[in-house]
Amino acid sequence: MAIQTYKPTTPSRRGMTTADKSEITTKLSKKTLLISKKRISGRNAQGKITIRHRGGGAKRFYRLVDFKLLDGTKATIKTIEYDPNRSANIALIETENNKLAYILAGSGMKVGRKISVGKDAEIKKGNRLPIKAIPVGSLIYNIELHPGGGGKVARGAGTKAQLMAKEDKYCQIKLPSGEIRLFLQECMATLGSVGNEAHQNIKYGNAGRRRHMGWRPTVRGKAMNPVDHPHGGGEGGNDIGLPSPMTPWGKPALGLRTRKRKIKNKLIIRRRKNERGSSR
Repeated sequence: MAIQTYKPTTPSRRGMTTADKSEITTKLSKKTLLISKKRISGRNAQGKITIRHRGGGAKRFYRLVDFKLLDGTKATIKTIEYDPNRSANIALIETENNKLAYILAGSGMKVGRKISVGKDAEIKKGNRLPIKAIPVGSLIYNIELHPGGGGKVARGAGTKAQLMAKEDKYCQIKLPSGEIRLFLQECMATLGSVGNEAHQNIKYGNAGRRRHMGWRPTVRGKAMNPVDHPHGGGEGGNDIGLPSPMTPWGKPALGLRTRKRKIKNKLIIRRRKNERGSSR
């Protein structure tokens, strides 16, 4: 998918780009697969802000995307649609039982194409199979962490994982982050990669466009007072006065491992690498 540019009629338009919508076949979503989405502005059930810099934005409806199609499903792609709740596009499919569902639109998906689910499905992009039935070296996405749990891994625009090896009941998969992790071979995955690959190259151009998306302004810690942030205070253009950057709560902001203990370390063969190249 290409990137669309604009004539520089204003300073913000000069650097603004959007994703080319040539792959989108309709602007009308299926009403039976839409639910109203309440704006929580980054707050939890107690009303406390747990995710900063969220709020406002245009009203959205959530699309009921099916991340775990039933085994034996055979369907036809009806439309390719835009989803405001995710970076990837979605595809409306109709099964042989005349049931409609949304799935993640893979790269190269076209209207009228047939897809199938199950261990007997053809090795073809867009089909969903158990990992044990997928050849080693294949690119996959929408991978289950646990059999029957629905796709959880590699769902963002342009993302893909690679099946590296199979051994006993486990297989090794290289994730988009570079991490190599063990998955059960019974887990399901879709062949190919997620579409809308050019999403990462979009330049938003102005602040108002980000506000429409529900993002609020982010203030630098250096611009605050010492009582508000560890980086605050000082005169002129001096540095933060600390060995390394800190969060507003005084925790290290670079290199600190934040992965929860829920993910078993024994399943991780090689950890991902951060921007500076050291393993985490």
